[in-house]
Amino acid sequence: QVHLAESGGGSVQAGGSLRLSCAASGYSYPTYYLAWFRQAPGKEREGVASISRAGNTQYADSVKGRFTISRDNTRNTLTLQMNSLQPEDTAMYYCAAGVSPTAYRTSLSGSAYNYWGQGTQVTVSS
Repeated sequence: QVHLAESGGGSVQAGGSLRLSCAASGYSYPTYYLAWFRQAPGKEREGVASISRAGNTQYADSVKGRFTISRDNTRNTLTLQMNSLQPEDTAMYYCAAGVSPTAYRTSLSGSAYNYWGQGTQVTVSS
């Protein structure tokens, strides 16, 4: 049984930072490409950042230069470092894992992912 569990969400003022983590169990991270998504109330789910099995990354334009995605395959952990947070970053954040034979694949499309966590709330106040 594949299980993803996010942690690290919370409330912060604009300009602040948060670090989200996603722990995996039931499978080995190195075989999956990974991503962070977010969904704000009344809005569609948005791909935020993705990292391939090989470690290359892809970011949404809205977070480039502010967010950093990384993975630790030895600990089966995915991380999203979020700096310079703004109120528009307020959302539920989800981690996701996808299967691909290609080591360099990334994707910000939700349909590309097979497994999802339950989410962690991030709230940024002005």
